[in-house]
Amino acid sequence: MTPVSPAIQQQKPARVAVVGAGKVGSTLAQRILEKNIADVVLLDVVEGLPQGVALDLLEARGLEDHDGFILGTNDYQDTANSDIVVVTAGRPRTPGMDRNDLIHINASIIAQSVKSAIAHSPNAILILVTNPLDVMTYVAWQVTQLPTTRVMGMAGVLDSARLQTFIAMELGVAIADVHAMVLGGHGDLMVPLPSYCTVRGVPITELLDQSTIERLIERTRNGGAELVKLFKTGGAYYAPASSVCRMVEAILHNQSRLLPTAAYLQGEYGLNDVFVGVPCRLGANGVEQILELKLSDAELAALHTSAESVRANNKIALEALHAKV
Repeated sequence: MTPVSPAIQQQKPARVAVVGAGKVGSTLAQRILEKNIADVVLLDVVEGLPQGVALDLLEARGLEDHDGFILGTNDYQDTANSDIVVVTAGRPRTPGMDRNDLIHINASIIAQSVKSAIAHSPNAILILVTNPLDVMTYVAWQVTQLPTTRVMGMAGVLDSARLQTFIAMELGVAIADVHAMVLGGHGDLMVPLPSYCTVRGVPITELLDQSTIERLIERTRNGGAELVKLFKTGGAYYAPASSVCRMVEAILHNQSRLLPTAAYLQGEYGLNDVFVGVPCRLGANGVEQILELKLSDAELAALHTSAESVRANNKIALEALHAKV
């Protein structure tokens, strides 16, 4: 029998802390476990909720054929030494509510959550999911002062996945053959890039007329609101959880994947001091590269408009935090 090396015996599985055990957080925990990506610590302020979700997921391990472990807790100390901290906590949208309506409510929740989590996992990479996404990512960076490469927001992956779905449905082609790219803030001013959306390498501008492309783009921009209207008491969670899981996997497995991510810009695309969706190479160190695509004048102007909207809301969020100090 070949002996197992001490290095393998001592190697510990990666650890992901998920703050917020609502639908997004609990579905993300399920995705991470069932893909055998990492162990999970699921935290929520509601007593019993994360413990119940964790126990339920543990009881499914034999059926899903994985050995991943999950701990449900109300104590940030239990999240210590996490490799990644994902924050999904915060109030969700209700019908008729814009993402930006959540700024005052969620800014304080995010500030407290990330400070508590990073206090116990100072070397962690931080991924924000809470809306308004780009603004909450900026708040998280401001209060933690982590290196910008270790702070990012999930938005572009989700928005691109939505556009990818609508293109595949419109053309009746396999989803695996469709690639989409959406930049900018996670909201009505997001910037889908038709010239970078392809079906097996063929730009959709060669396959669809302009009016159809505009219709699919508009549905993408309103993708979250469409689901909020249907659900009535909450928002999307399956696709958002899958989007974060893709980012977590890219980082923990050091895959160097090119994914649209809300990242901190320092001159890229002519923008500074703002988190906004751009194509990034994600690996073990977090945001390892920001790729500057060649944009048309109209696309670049749209990206700047989106970023300026985010910047204005950053100011509102920080003023709200300072008012509570």
